[in-house]
Amino acid sequence: MTTIFSCNEKSNIKLIEGDLLFQDLDSSPLCDGIEKVTSGVNNLNFSHIGIVTITNNQHYVLEAFTNGVDTVSLKDFLNRSVNDSKKPKVVVGRVKTTYSHLISKAINAGYKLLGKQYDEEFKIDNDKLYCSELIYEIFYQANNNQDFFYLEPMTYKFNDETLPIWNEYFHNLNISIPEGEPGINPGGISLSDKINIIANYQD
Repeated sequence: MTTIFSCNEKSNIKLIEGDLLFQDLDSSPLCDGIEKVTSGVNNLNFSHIGIVTITNNQHYVLEAFTNGVDTVSLKDFLNRSVNDSKKPKVVVGRVKTTYSHLISKAINAGYKLLGKQYDEEFKIDNDKLYCSELIYEIFYQANNNQDFFYLEPMTYKFNDETLPIWNEYFHNLNISIPEGEPGINPGGISLSDKINIIANYQD
């Protein structure tokens, strides 16, 4: 049975446009693989990220998910992954006030990317986007084509060993593992000094 979560009824968290939602997905071994090789704020696990948008007083989340760049209702986003107490496994990050002027520009940039394909290869600059790459790209554009969040060398190793899930994943794509290539992940963004972590839906 699907758990229905109502932000207004069960949570005092008041989201504003531009809030970043860091999500711990339990949907596949791949999500576990992402969390295994990345780290997030307070040692939390994140395998997905989206940004809050508001249209006609309704909250949506702009994201790059398996169906590509799209918007989804906040309720549907929060329902994707819940803990044993039926609380969403989502942490909220808010861009610091110093940078809040970039939010509307970033969201407008995001809307222009609607319909872009999901980047299953996790590569920068291939005209496809994965979740954290979308957030990187829209703030890059909003910041006059300068880095706001930062790319780092990607790794698919844990304890110096490439995880089997990544060997299988990239083998099925028939490409080499992009070890060391520039990229970005939800955990890395959660550690940015440009944002404050303001809430955890599991608290």
